[in-house]
Amino acid sequence: MKQLTIPVSAAALAAFLLVSSCATQKKLSRLQTGEAPNAGLNLSDEVNYLPEIEAKKAIKDTLTIKDEEGNEYLIMKAVRDDESGEMVATEVIDAAVVTARFRNISEHHGKVDLAFDIVVPETMQDSRWQLRFYPDMFILDDSLRLDPVVITGQTYRKAQLKGYQQYEKFLSRIVSDTTRFIDLDQLELFLQRNMPEIYSFKTDSTIVSDEDFQTCYGISQQDAIDHYTNKFAVSLNNRRKSMVGDKYRKYVKAPIVSEGIRLDTVMVDPQGAFVYKYIQTINTRPRLRRVDIVLSGDIWEQDKKLYEIPSTSPLTFYISSLSAFADNTERYITKVIERRVEANTACYVDFAVGKSEVDLELSNNREEIGRIQNNLSELIRNTSYDLDSIVVVSFASPEGKVAANNKLSKLRSESIAAYMSRYMKDFQDSLAFEYGMHIDESGKVSRYEAREIPFISRSMGENWQMLDMLVIRDTILTEGMKSRYSEVTDTEDLDVRESMLQKEGFYNHLRTMLYPRLRTTRFDFYLHRKGMVKDTVNTTVLDSVYMAGVQALRDMDYNIALRLLAPYKDFNSAVAYVALDRNLSALEILEPMKRTAEVNYLLAVLYSRMNDAQKAVQCYLDACNQNSAFIFRGNLDPEISALIKAYGLNRQEEDEGL
Repeated sequence: MKQLTIPVSAAALAAFLLVSSCATQKKLSRLQTGEAPNAGLNLSDEVNYLPEIEAKKAIKDTLTIKDEEGNEYLIMKAVRDDESGEMVATEVIDAAVVTARFRNISEHHGKVDLAFDIVVPETMQDSRWQLRFYPDMFILDDSLRLDPVVITGQTYRKAQLKGYQQYEKFLSRIVSDTTRFIDLDQLELFLQRNMPEIYSFKTDSTIVSDEDFQTCYGISQQDAIDHYTNKFAVSLNNRRKSMVGDKYRKYVKAPIVSEGIRLDTVMVDPQGAFVYKYIQTINTRPRLRRVDIVLSGDIWEQDKKLYEIPSTSPLTFYISSLSAFADNTERYITKVIERRVEANTACYVDFAVGKSEVDLELSNNREEIGRIQNNLSELIRNTSYDLDSIVVVSFASPEGKVAANNKLSKLRSESIAAYMSRYMKDFQDSLAFEYGMHIDESGKVSRYEAREIPFISRSMGENWQMLDMLVIRDTILTEGMKSRYSEVTDTEDLDVRESMLQKEGFYNHLRTMLYPRLRTTRFDFYLHRKGMVKDTVNTTVLDSVYMAGVQALRDMDYNIALRLLAPYKDFNSAVAYVALDRNLSALEILEPMKRTAEVNYLLAVLYSRMNDAQKAVQCYLDACNQNSAFIFRGNLDPEISALIKAYGLNRQEEDEGL
């Protein structure tokens, strides 16, 4: 009986496999010839960001709304009956799959959720196959492959697991503990009979190095182990180790991947199609207005690709955002322009001890004087300003007597002023020569006219104020030294103060490192605007800070927009607050404003977020009455869309195509 049973079972199994294989080949052939539909992309149900708005406790069944004339009417959660045309209080049931190829969606909190369905018809499903789908996202000038979706047939998965089992069975035959190849019993017996001295180490816990072992007995530990090691078993084990990669590829033809993909998360529709609900969240970015999704894929049977699923036509998402509410009206500010303008710069001119003559060869004097001369040259050539006068102010360091330092500071200031005055005269003479004589079209002759620009010298004496600042910033002086310096400088008599500092241990640091920086000369330039007669003129200029904030708002860079616009507390700053979900701040700005269509719409968004359906619906309907474009805009913003669905708003207008 057993001999008869086995052949019959084998025959039945073979017949089953043959029929199954034929069915699979027929299914594949229909896909390749285009007789059967391929997988496709559909728009998924709209994602709702505000589940609390849909909750029954958050919205009244009936609302009282006022129209423009003040008349009250009731609005309920309702839909229009197709036969009677009446509004019937009921819940709206959306279709499971939308077949349109585009959708308008709204960004929220700087993010956008792209919701779409990957629909796999029954004709593409086979137990032996693994379907791999690759959604590609095209955004601005870039493309990105999203996480693949993998649908694995039962027979395909069993084959995968069987391959892993075979591979694990092979790995189990590889020995990791090499002591298993040593005949320990024979080794111990050999040592006991022939080398009792070595065998005695069995009960000796003393640590003996291999070098000591070999020195005492003429044989190394490794020699003894090698002698009683099964060389053939070791060789066979090493050979198995070298075959690990080959065996993995042989047995695991289709590895199971669990990272970076979306696995087997599907539902089945009444027609037997698999529908994978895919949601991809992306961050908004400047100029982001449209995103396309295209689907491609493969069909695999273990390690063999049977069929390449052609790319679908793109599914397009048009992205709207609150940035569309940005008011681009230019904003101007009043600026007061002064006729007189002041500027200053400082230089460090060293003088010989007790001397006041300018010496270009001393220290960095040539570079410092040259820098000031360049400043003067630029001011003389300036086409917007005329140079009226220059005040030269000199300072001295504290060493020596105050009277002597004041006198020396005055002499040095006069010396630099005279030096620069001579330079200015020579420069204007060369400028006049360079300019020459010009005759315009009318025959009028013009020449460069040198103006006398007075240099006024002043002495400020010892520069204690700057020394205080340098001591505070100094990184060499300790806190104790700085505290002692502060105590000494409380002395009003400057000569006594200096003599007290000379007795401190840190005085040498002050004199060598800080005092030279006190001998400064400051140049104060006094100018006036050419052609300007009045002392002040009021003018309006574009508010560049505000307009930069508006541009950031349009680019959906809401954090920067708010930072720039917050001080203005106007409509644009309110838009930035709404976009960042800072609802109370936005409400504080918008509620007192004139109720334009845009203001009403944003208020509807805010009231909806706060679960005040009465005010939200009223503001939204007012916005629609003022601007019919908001009838359709409302479907884009989740806060308003939830109200439209709950109360059947604007259905008549949409049906009539208004």
